[in-house]
Amino acid sequence: MSDDDGGGIIAEITDADIAACHPLMRQLRPHLISVEDFRDRWRRQSAQGYRLTALWAETGPLALAGWRVTESLMHGRFLYVDDLVTASDRRRSGLGARLLDHLKAEGRTHGCAKLVLDSGLDNGLAHRFYYRQGLLAAALRLHLPLGTE
Repeated sequence: MSDDDGGGIIAEITDADIAACHPLMRQLRPHLISVEDFRDRWRRQSAQGYRLTALWAETGPLALAGWRVTESLMHGRFLYVDDLVTASDRRRSGLGARLLDHLKAEGRTHGCAKLVLDSGLDNGLAHRFYYRQGLLAAALRLHLPLGTE
């Protein structure tokens, strides 16, 4: 847990925090309709190394980051950011940058060579934010739905 003068505490969430985090995560992932679905997915992913970190205020979470440390032939050991969202009414206030700085530090702590994330092609505002934070576009991710969900 860390605290600074920017308002809020950065801490990893627990099972007890999931319900409070659900409305904010839905801003990024609107398909997570119920708290139960969110909790179930979080539990399954946590078993695979996924962690969810929040920047908290007295009123609840202001920003969330879902991430994991993993390794690949292409990147070596890296911190992958699955989810990064700041409350819509608090964007452009530096909270996302604080959380991303926290993730960079986590990556260094875990011996990661780099931080990697994906961003939708249609999310130009996020791209501008990421570029300002020093992230560079290095690939285009392609996918094929398999119809299993």
